[in-house]
Amino acid sequence: MAIDDLLERPLESATTDRQPGGMVWIPGGQFMMGSDDHYPEERPAHPVKVAGFWMDLAPVTNRRFREFVAATGYVTVAEKTPYAEDYPGALPEMLRAGSLVFTPPKSVDGPDITQWWNFKTGANWRRPYGPRSDVRGKLDHPVVHVAFADALAYAEWAGLQLPTEAQWEFAARGGLEGEEFAWTDRRPITDMANVWDGSFPIYSTKPRGKDRTTPVGSFPPNGYGLRDMIGNVWEWTLDYWSDQHPEPAASPCCVPVDPRGGHIDRAYDPRQPEIRIPRRVLKGGSHLCAPNYCRRYRPAARHAEPEDTGTSHVGFRCIKPVP
Repeated sequence: MAIDDLLERPLESATTDRQPGGMVWIPGGQFMMGSDDHYPEERPAHPVKVAGFWMDLAPVTNRRFREFVAATGYVTVAEKTPYAEDYPGALPEMLRAGSLVFTPPKSVDGPDITQWWNFKTGANWRRPYGPRSDVRGKLDHPVVHVAFADALAYAEWAGLQLPTEAQWEFAARGGLEGEEFAWTDRRPITDMANVWDGSFPIYSTKPRGKDRTTPVGSFPPNGYGLRDMIGNVWEWTLDYWSDQHPEPAASPCCVPVDPRGGHIDRAYDPRQPEIRIPRRVLKGGSHLCAPNYCRRYRPAARHAEPEDTGTSHVGFRCIKPVP
């Protein structure tokens, strides 16, 4: 069955009489959020409770985002010319409508990511790789080049919300506790999710054109039936970025329920103090995560992204809380 058939098909559940189309029921519960075994920003692991909610089966696709734009006339951040006053000291060539596109370099010299990330004028969700590209043949791929405001606008139009980091991570684990990944078997990660296969960022074993996003649902579902929670595209959450998780509650009776992480005052990038654009938490990794560079294809992994920044590997999905 095609993934779009799954997205439209009503799913049976005894939880509510009115299930949103294309969504999966996440039962809620208590889990250990974060990890003490990987990157510092994932620490400390701490107990959290979340209430049950509905979640999109898969990331929002180009097809669904196109329906939203057709219905509302919405214009994304990447399609608008930035205001110079919001970006003190920015080069004039950067103050144009466009977005960041991954371009594999022939060689690399050091860790400077500008060797493989290029700002392309005219790149946006309709033209994911620049002015000469389009989404023909990619309508069932995740929409990309969406900034935080774009994801929020879609969610509001659909009568939904973006997930918190806690909700997202609980759902991504698929009911597994204490597992590093979102699955228990030890098959290669490339069999389980759309991640980089090869030596990032220079060499990919995948055929040219197959080393970017893939149609949603191309890989096995997790324990809740969700697709592409790991790999393919990073996904926006509601939470402001924080360098670490809060310390665990001192008593089991004080485990937070549906917590919101981070605070706007601490979400600005200290490396760019003149730019006052807060960062939000991205989850899930993408097709660019690789063992030799970025092991963030795990439920506990997290990444900071400025609210105004959409790239060729960032998308989103929505949730619907139950009152």
